[in-house]
Amino acid sequence: MSDSPILLTPGPLTTAIETRRAMLRDWGSRDPAFIALTAELRAGLLRVAKGEGTHVAVPLQGSGTFIVEAAIATLVGPQDKLLVLINGAYGERMVTIAKRMGRAVEALRWPEDRPVEAARVAEALRADPSITHVALVHCETTTGLLNPVEDVAAAVAEAGRAFLLDAMSSFGALPLDLSATPVTAVLASSNKCLEGVPGIGFALVTPAALEAAAGRSPLLSFDLHAQWKGFEKDGQWRFTPPVQVVAALVEALRAFEAEGGQPARLARYADNLRTMLAGMRRLGFELFLDESLQAPIIATFRLPESLAFRPFYDALAERGFLIYPGKLTQAETFRIGCIGALGRADFERLLAAVEEVLAPA
Repeated sequence: MSDSPILLTPGPLTTAIETRRAMLRDWGSRDPAFIALTAELRAGLLRVAKGEGTHVAVPLQGSGTFIVEAAIATLVGPQDKLLVLINGAYGERMVTIAKRMGRAVEALRWPEDRPVEAARVAEALRADPSITHVALVHCETTTGLLNPVEDVAAAVAEAGRAFLLDAMSSFGALPLDLSATPVTAVLASSNKCLEGVPGIGFALVTPAALEAAAGRSPLLSFDLHAQWKGFEKDGQWRFTPPVQVVAALVEALRAFEAEGGQPARLARYADNLRTMLAGMRRLGFELFLDESLQAPIIATFRLPESLAFRPFYDALAERGFLIYPGKLTQAETFRIGCIGALGRADFERLLAAVEEVLAPA
């Protein structure tokens, strides 16, 4: 085993050695070579979601939450009203962001183990014509639950509202075709299913929505319209970019395409999940979600009464595996990610480690 632990988390995650090596070079942020790298990055992000011709890619320094905050600041105006569809912590975070910004926001909630229902969304939009934007988390990382993007997008489009999709934990693994699914803005980050390192959030946005948002953001650094205009003007970032992170993400995108793109990545992650579920059930662990709702991104397991999380975590960490605590309000759980530069053999080793930890002394 290498000195680096296996990260079984929703990001940061285990990366390929080629991705890490890409960070060894220094780049001048205004140099033509780095401007070309940024152009490759923006084009590659659009290809992942088939957004060429319908959307533009706007990367931004920072975490995934940064890009969500930037999108709300830029796309939801002072006279607008945002409806957030919530069945986990990351939907709740969007409400917090909007409120902090002084934007009008409403929430439509479901239990943490139930998907969003498009019919309820359509009903809410009929009942409140003042709603201008609807936001949804594609894969709610609180549990690993998959929400029905196509159905919700259709309901929002039929009502004539803008649709913001937090695809943080799904982008690159789960299917998303922007040429067929009406989404105003997709929000994601470098350190999830694209298998880059942390440091970049990005939005894929329709140009019309960005044009309408000129001067709207109350935040200088988080103004996605201004960020987009800067890229279109000279290919440069407005403020100092994380140059090594850009290089790593470009390398990760090249590896993504070489692997076979989204279908191949989904197949590998799905195999990781199947391997893990079979082994964890054999060892007596129960999946929190109904398996039909479980995305192959991160799985939430109920914590047995006989097991305390911290000693369990520490014992696995000593064996080179970092798992994730639960984030539910209604049950004691822990989470294990399926994503990253990992395959079946890594999960077989994890299962052997779990079995060893559970063995009587």
